[in-house]
Amino acid sequence: MKLGFIGTGNISSDVITGICNSKISFKKINISPRNKTKAKNLKKKFKKVVIAKSNQEVIDNSDWVFLGVLPEVGKKILPKLKFRNKQTIISFISTINYSQLKKKTKKKVKIVRAIPMPPARLGKGPIVIFPPNKSVKNFFNKMGTTIEIKNENLSNNFWAISGTMASFYELLNLLSNWMVKKSLNRIQAQNYITSLYSALAELAAVNSNKPLKNFVKESQTPGGLNWQGVNELRKAGYYKFFEKTLNNIRKRLG
Repeated sequence: MKLGFIGTGNISSDVITGICNSKISFKKINISPRNKTKAKNLKKKFKKVVIAKSNQEVIDNSDWVFLGVLPEVGKKILPKLKFRNKQTIISFISTINYSQLKKKTKKKVKIVRAIPMPPARLGKGPIVIFPPNKSVKNFFNKMGTTIEIKNENLSNNFWAISGTMASFYELLNLLSNWMVKKSLNRIQAQNYITSLYSALAELAAVNSNKPLKNFVKESQTPGGLNWQGVNELRKAGYYKFFEKTLNNIRKRLG
């Protein structure tokens, strides 16, 4: 199987890295030349990566085509590209829905919308797809955990959650910077912060049958440090504002 990527931004690079480091069987990966630096780095790192001369060349030489461009770029270039009947298109584009993709591709192609995340490069994390597709599910299961959604409107909730990734890293950055300001070594501070939050998430994950609110309760004692932390943030409206932002992201998705 020959794979093709239109757009070589961060997410596409993460997925390509995940594929090349997995047990997925493929002949080659054709990538577009748009981001020259990332494209050259991928070609240098992986022998089966080939840089095409154009987006159309990617399509012409691929069985599966992954769309990893920004929404405004996708709207501009997709109507000009010529896909083949029965080709599989996997779109990472957040705000171009399934019916819009159908109209823009103009062929009898198999379209799947997917939400990969950066940990895919490590072979970890969930990858949401819509509509359900057995071949695509098996493909992504080799570099993470595929979650199939039968309703596109519901899949938009996952897109909205994916929009909180930078917020999460900003929190880690804030905590790390705070420790540095208190005279700790930056590497030591970052190692502690990332290790702590990774372990906390893993603890919740292995007990996924347990409501998360239970962890909130169990991680604090009345008058304790965590009690102070969570209640001060609640009173400041931190969590309500976070939910408001999440709702705003969801509205943008339609």
